[in-house]
Amino acid sequence: MRLLKVATCNLNQWAMDFDFNTNQIKDSIAKAKQAGAIIRLGPELEIPGYGCEDHFLELDTVNHSWECLKELLVGDWTDGIVCSFGMPVIQGSERYNTQVLCLNRKIIMIRPKMWLANDGNYRELRWFTAWKQRDQLVDFQLPPQISETLGQTSVPFGYGFVKFHDTAIAAEVCEELFTPNPPHSELALNGVEVFMNASGSHHQLRKLDVRLRAFIGATHTRGGVYMYSNHQGCDGGRLYYDGCASVVVNGDVVAQGSQFSLKDVEVVVAQIDLDVVASLRGSLSSFQEQASCKTKVLSVEVPYSLCRPFNPKIRLSIPLKIKYHTPEEEIAFGPGCWLWDYLRRSGASGFLLPLSGGADSSSVAAIVGCMCQLVVKEIADGDEQVKADAIRIGNYKDGQYPTDSREFAKRIFYTVFMGSENSSEMTRSRAKVLADEIGSWHLDVSIDVVVSAFLSLFQTLTGKRPRYKVDGGSNVENLSLQNIQARVRMVLAFMLASLLPWVHSKPGFYLVLGSSNVDEGLRGYLTKYDCSAADINPIGSISKQDLRAFLRWAAIHLGYSSLAEVEAAPPTAELEPIRSNYTQLDEVDMGMTYEELSVYGRLRKIFRCGPVSMFQNLCYRWGARLTPSQVAEKVKHFFKYYSINRHKMTVLTPSYHAESYSPEDNRFDLRQFLYNVRWPYQFRKIDELVHELDVKDVQDSGDHETVAAISEGVGGMGVAAAGSGNPNVGF
Repeated sequence: MRLLKVATCNLNQWAMDFDFNTNQIKDSIAKAKQAGAIIRLGPELEIPGYGCEDHFLELDTVNHSWECLKELLVGDWTDGIVCSFGMPVIQGSERYNTQVLCLNRKIIMIRPKMWLANDGNYRELRWFTAWKQRDQLVDFQLPPQISETLGQTSVPFGYGFVKFHDTAIAAEVCEELFTPNPPHSELALNGVEVFMNASGSHHQLRKLDVRLRAFIGATHTRGGVYMYSNHQGCDGGRLYYDGCASVVVNGDVVAQGSQFSLKDVEVVVAQIDLDVVASLRGSLSSFQEQASCKTKVLSVEVPYSLCRPFNPKIRLSIPLKIKYHTPEEEIAFGPGCWLWDYLRRSGASGFLLPLSGGADSSSVAAIVGCMCQLVVKEIADGDEQVKADAIRIGNYKDGQYPTDSREFAKRIFYTVFMGSENSSEMTRSRAKVLADEIGSWHLDVSIDVVVSAFLSLFQTLTGKRPRYKVDGGSNVENLSLQNIQARVRMVLAFMLASLLPWVHSKPGFYLVLGSSNVDEGLRGYLTKYDCSAADINPIGSISKQDLRAFLRWAAIHLGYSSLAEVEAAPPTAELEPIRSNYTQLDEVDMGMTYEELSVYGRLRKIFRCGPVSMFQNLCYRWGARLTPSQVAEKVKHFFKYYSINRHKMTVLTPSYHAESYSPEDNRFDLRQFLYNVRWPYQFRKIDELVHELDVKDVQDSGDHETVAAISEGVGGMGVAAAGSGNPNVGF
């Protein structure tokens, strides 16, 4: 037997905080050594942090990374353990994303990333160059301060693997695993038994199984040990890195770390018999045949043994049942952990949320409540760092600390119901009950006097006073009266967040939380600079459908039973007067359902559909219940309002990224914000397709007179169907 103990980890790094990151790395190495591991794998770019973005273009970032690596190497951190560190390195005039493999205070080799992540939220080609010399290992000259300290002048740099006396190991960096021809395929044929994947993979709903299938597939048909390490937490941006460090052996998961956790350092250890890898490969005829004619990959030889011999007292890691969270749990724990990191690292003392009693703001409140529950649980489990952060943020004195989530929420969470004459008693009551269940400090205020002051000022200036549509006003008046309520709430929220801590003799300031969902952002169904404009938004890329499922789950599993009533209520903005014959409803206002919006969003972003291809796809999907003409009108209606309101995405509150059809403009969904909202060419093409389908249907029925009538009337179709004007883009 060749017994090998390996350690991989989840690290909650913070971009550009080199002291903090280095200490986290040291902590992970210490834990790995304590467990008896001989290999320690850290996340991608762990020394500077993955989310440095344009800071990677600064020479300081590269230099500081070398300085931190030097600190790790001059101590005893790498004594007796192979460590893979992620950092940027400049070779020649190119900057590379690399894994630096070290052992016994020496650098073994530097492995640059060959295939860079450059879609969605990833922009690696903006900062790094992909290594293309697959058939050579170049001689890399170490920086003078490193070479003098280590007694090394150069190290191998490039694509290759490390050959020890008793096994061979290799790095495969993040994106490379997901390419059509991943490196592990030929590395396995070259005898590599241990693959080390340092990753910077962020959370998206329902994404984890894609990742785990890739690990399992990498070793299922070719054998091997696959180690996966990841960041975990908010390192300074919109993304939450969701950990799940894992070890897979021959297609079986034998170790799996947490996906959502408040821990800064989590080390996952596995004890493996490498002979099971050799045994599987020897039993596969196709593997043997392909290995005999493989493309040779260069290697670096290290005269050192990693494995231990047979020892009956050592217990091997066995296959585990993979842990997957439900989407509802992901919505609770992902944004909850992200909010905690943002809170403790921003220097804020808590959160303030405009709580309307509707589904969206109630979801945000429940996520904050979940965060408080997680904090109390981690403290009870002995996490001293979470305890120290909670004492500081909650302003505890005399050795006290949080032991009850509701008591903790009272210290760090304000909720405010900002009602108007258009608010119902039902929403006011739901907001208060939910606040009591969570434990927040709740306020109930009326904004009518402020709104009235603005209208009186307007009347003084113009001599006119706008009216709601139900009272005989125009669309312009109706829209303006709704907008002023929403914008007053934003101003009041920020004032309260700044001054309420002062009123209650608390230090610091509170962060204002937004609560617009991804579907409203896509459709533009929000007022620019209203109370959805906040410091951060934990649900900004979560769909209404998923949020409603989350509310049902949270009512039971988080103990906030009032959420069941919130979920059952029809969505309404409550910005117009309630009359016996009229109640404002979101889906009526939008002219589309939230379910339809979710479909439009996925087709637009994930399947990259413009108006014409979306129409064609929806004809297949909805053809059993809608005519082509009806589908066409729905598609035109969506694109009309999407393009009218696209400009709102340029000022969207920074939102937790959770959904792959997010319309977020600043990082993820890069598109123009000034459109010809008539879409003349595209909508004309849709009309032509509708005409062709109508003619074909009638021809199939044999009604030639109707065919002629349709053909004569086609000239009246086209651009006018999209609307003849550009509606108010300032909505």
